Amino acid sequence: MQFQQLSYFLAVVETRHFTKAAEQMRVAQPSLSQQVRALERDVGAPLFHRGRGRVTLTEAGEALLPIARRILGEAEGAYRAIRELDGLERGRVRLGATPSLCTGVLPATLAAFRRNYPGVELVLHESGSRDLQVALAEGTLDLAMIIDSRDRRRDPGIAARSLFVEELVVISAKDAPAPVPARRIGVPELDGLPLVMFRRGYDLRDTTVAACRAAGFEPTFAVEGGEMDAVLELVRAGVGVAVVPSTVVDDRFRITRFTAPGLTRTVRLAHRRDVEPSKAVRALGDAVTGFLDDASRIRPLITVPGRPT
Repeated sequence: MQFQQLSYFLAVVETRHFTKAAEQMRVAQPSLSQQVRALERDVGAPLFHRGRGRVTLTEAGEALLPIARRILGEAEGAYRAIRELDGLERGRVRLGATPSLCTGVLPATLAAFRRNYPGVELVLHESGSRDLQVALAEGTLDLAMIIDSRDRRRDPGIAARSLFVEELVVISAKDAPAPVPARRIGVPELDGLPLVMFRRGYDLRDTTVAACRAAGFEPTFAVEGGEMDAVLELVRAGVGVAVVPSTVVDDRFRITRFTAPGLTRTVRLAHRRDVEPSKAVRALGDAVTGFLDDASRIRPLITVPGRPT
């Protein structure tokens, strides 16, 4: 039993005439009749009473009719779903990102993507870069925005391209005294300042602690163990200062930049090498890159590769 045979069968049912059915299907009448007879052989019973000038269904034809309509309807639904996927009317992308990126650059990026592709389902997974790479390797993510780290070996099965290099800055409560009088601060000047520190496993924690130790001192924690939102709220409440990515900061905070060369981090967009991305996955990757390429939104605190600084 073939889809074409069922289509010819339904055409004969609708027209009650083999010649008219052939004209409707744009095939020669003998070809259509041959396919209908082949269908009758497959089901083991005649489907039509062939009278002069008019064709009617047999009992077997009556039984096949709703089944044929359902089969062809489901097939058309499948073809339509595939066409919609190809046209980005539907689809699904599983994106991973670190908490700071979920707070900073991603909301505006994903909002723009949703406006352009409202039928594409977005599944966001928030975690640290190490866990995101594991999820990519296991196939539970399609894309991941990760933080590059020199002390972390990347899975050779994962490819990543640089998205931007972002400054890290010191933030403090806007209505509290400035932690340092100058507009910029050196890492050694963090010595003795009460730091609101992220939980273990955060790339930001590792970067800040490593920078302090390289400057010859152990950082002082006012409180530690927070996620991104908690750290921001604790700083805003005046508990201490924090070293955070520039893209998560808004006008609720006082920002103090580091003196050159400063502290930076590189954000990369990663995917599995052995998996061909779907059209929806490629579209989201392009949307992320395109948003960040509009450097006027976020300069001067991040640098997009290939754009002047």
